[in-house]
Amino acid sequence: MSIEELARENVRNLTPYQSARRLGGNGDVWLNANEYPQAVEFQLTAQTLNRYPECQPKLVIERYAQYAGVKPEQVLVSRGADEGIELLIRAFCEPGRDAVLYCPPTYGMYSVSAETIGVECRTVQAIDGWQLDLAAIAEQLDGVKVIFVCSPNNPTGQLINPQDLRTLLEMARGKAIVVADEAYIEFCPQATLAGWLGDYPHLVVLRTLSKAFALAGLRCGFTLANEDVINLLLKVIAPYPLSTPVADIAAQALSPQGITAMRERVAQVLVNRQFLIAGLRETPCVEAIFDSETNYVLARITASSAVFKSLWDQGIILRDQNRQPTLSGCLRITVGTREECQRVIDALRDQPGLAATERV
Repeated sequence: MSIEELARENVRNLTPYQSARRLGGNGDVWLNANEYPQAVEFQLTAQTLNRYPECQPKLVIERYAQYAGVKPEQVLVSRGADEGIELLIRAFCEPGRDAVLYCPPTYGMYSVSAETIGVECRTVQAIDGWQLDLAAIAEQLDGVKVIFVCSPNNPTGQLINPQDLRTLLEMARGKAIVVADEAYIEFCPQATLAGWLGDYPHLVVLRTLSKAFALAGLRCGFTLANEDVINLLLKVIAPYPLSTPVADIAAQALSPQGITAMRERVAQVLVNRQFLIAGLRETPCVEAIFDSETNYVLARITASSAVFKSLWDQGIILRDQNRQPTLSGCLRITVGTREECQRVIDALRDQPGLAATERV
């Protein structure tokens, strides 16, 4: 029996998540992973690398709880929000019996994590404006244990209607965990569901330091939930999920000075987003620009695959969304520095518009 044959069937059949780094490229303008465009400097202060770290670093938990407006008992920290996704599926879903549900087009790790564990994936296509199709979700709920909703949604950038989220939470009460993935919430903090935890024992909120906190390389995320949920996740999390340097830097980022700096970065990103959108509106090959509450912009581009390749060859790396449901012809553009946004605009202006090409 070959090594391949020894592997689990679902792993043999699995298509791994196509992360920005896995897709590669040799660019100097990286606008495909929704990272902050410039490095933020931190100094390591912990000198105890001979010891294992705390499972849940106390200072990190306390500072994040204060920042998010929840109790420390309602916070779990992990290796990125991606680990939170996996922990929730492992804690609540029986492989071969239960299912997770999500609404494409959306973040790809919900399906990859479920498929890796051997849990069924159910999808309900988003409707107009990429909102929830509540009637179709209701029909699919039997056997579903975890529902993932990304708001603001990646890759489309829009918020999910809050009244629809309340309807979904009522629909799922006593049946399933509802997970609000808020990876981009710092760009629209008024929309967070963290304040709803007291009303919904089955609500979970995912957060990250990768975007507005400019720490994608740190791999540090948070799960906000009621204590019953957190206690279950603590049963299945690895004994030392955060290394000492990660906890050290995360605590610094969550200090009052760190949070002030984050909000200043967000303000700059929003200014640059408007600059990028204004430039895209004047670009012949851009057919549509979709509203965004995030640090990226989704646009429908004439001959998008050819444009993507052309910019790739110029060292400008965007994210091709053509394979996502309903996103034919769409590219996702991370908001970079003012100079990077200008380079994208200039490169796109050199591309032929709709009248000169056939649609891809």
